[in-house]
Amino acid sequence: MGGPVKDRAGMISGMAPELDDTIWHFCTGREVDPSGALAVFEEAEGRSLVLPDDLAVVRGFDRSLPMARITLRVHSALDGVGLTAAVASTLAEAGIPCNVIAAYHHDYAFVPWEMRDVALELLQALAIAAAL
Repeated sequence: MGGPVKDRAGMISGMAPELDDTIWHFCTGREVDPSGALAVFEEAEGRSLVLPDDLAVVRGFDRSLPMARITLRVHSALDGVGLTAAVASTLAEAGIPCNVIAAYHHDYAFVPWEMRDVALELLQALAIAAAL
């Protein structure tokens, strides 16, 4: 596998969106245990966690907005421009909320669980259109 992709068209056409079958929840608290979290972010208001459903249940977190994770498989460059905007705009035009987390190798779009299939189809179509 090559290095990170930086150009906009390359990132979008190569994103190969992939939906996982885990239900995720964005949770928060002042001194919550971060173990088992997919992501942890320290904010002034408290610690934010992305937890799988089973841990959110056990720890008593609000589960009213279950989310699906779509992995954008392209190794996007940290200084690449346009991937997040393209994903968010495409989903916004369809009325689908999206929270994006960018990590070192990939970006992850979290969408409401009940909208996951439509979101995946839209992102697949976006990738195909960018490749033309």
